[in-house]
Amino acid sequence: MTPDEALRAILRRDDVSAILIDGPSGSGKSTFADSLVAVRGARPTALVRLDDIYPGWSGLDAAIETVQTGILGPWRRGERGGWRRWDWARNEPGEWADVAPGLLVVEGCGAFGDDVTRARGLLHVWVSAPDAVRKTRALERDAGGFDEHWTMWDEQWRAYVDRADPERRADIVVDTDALAAATHTIRGDAGSTVGP
Repeated sequence: MTPDEALRAILRRDDVSAILIDGPSGSGKSTFADSLVAVRGARPTALVRLDDIYPGWSGLDAAIETVQTGILGPWRRGERGGWRRWDWARNEPGEWADVAPGLLVVEGCGAFGDDVTRARGLLHVWVSAPDAVRKTRALERDAGGFDEHWTMWDEQWRAYVDRADPERRADIVVDTDALAAATHTIRGDAGSTVGP
């Protein structure tokens, strides 16, 4: 479905308390997550970006573990979760981040993780785009910061897909092929200016 159709479908759901947005690099996950948070307006929403969690370019699996144990584990128990941000500029761990109460939205490559259990209130959204489109978006978005890491990142990504088959677990599949590459910009939030 289109991003607008997916947003409408999600907003009609009153049984959702956490949304995981997964898909390959450059597919439009961040843009979709931003749109979702914006249409929710003033309602409390905690947006967790895996770009802030990956401990460097080889950190996909480590970030998946952090999301499962530090964020979703506490969420399932009704507790406050958190994680240590990655400082991309210094290439080292940064400050601690808490997950605020309200709707939880986790977006990034690997957001579904390896856990195939279907927790109540958890919605899986898969965001896709053709490989050539998403690679162009990702490399243009990070103004050269991703170029030398693309192959290594893509190998980790494909290993995750082979192992976990995340697209098959999606409740909603969003096709962002029509999105303009210009909608993907370098984010300056929490000191993160690059990342998958």
